[in-house]
Amino acid sequence: MNVLLLAALALGADEPGPKVGTAVPKLTAFAVGEKVAEKETDLAGERKEEPTVYVFINADHFKDTNIPFGRPAHRFVKVLDEKVGDVTGAKIVAVWVGGEVDKNKEYAPKVSKYYANSVVGVSSADANGPKDWGLTSTSMITAVVAHKGKVVKAWALDSVNETDVKPVEESLKKAVEKK
Repeated sequence: MNVLLLAALALGADEPGPKVGTAVPKLTAFAVGEKVAEKETDLAGERKEEPTVYVFINADHFKDTNIPFGRPAHRFVKVLDEKVGDVTGAKIVAVWVGGEVDKNKEYAPKVSKYYANSVVGVSSADANGPKDWGLTSTSMITAVVAHKGKVVKAWALDSVNETDVKPVEESLKKAVEKK
């Protein structure tokens, strides 16, 4: 298996998410929750140059449950939400992809109330996500850090918990500290 991984790296296998240094792509999603007017909007366009962590939750990973989300994924977003609160102007844009759109729209507002520093949305895109975001259907969560309208770093996480927050948090802080 290590040989296959090395071969993929040698061939220049794509990193998750949009390419580092490129402009943040448009992100059309239905915004949900108590803190927003529930409508379809460009969530990336609303954040413009502000420090942002885009978190894509692949609802297909939770097909066998009654909800399009799981406890480890919730803990990841919740802890990240708390850490993002320490960075001036930073927010999370958490977007459900895949699964049943109506089910996601029903569920997402229920969890949005647990996040003080997050905007929650639901995309009608499949598990590969919105165009130009470079998601894969195999990842439970894809996290993308952006600042000044550019992609800083991205992670594709096949399984997740709150311990995965640290590199995302550090990347966000480092991006904001750069002059």
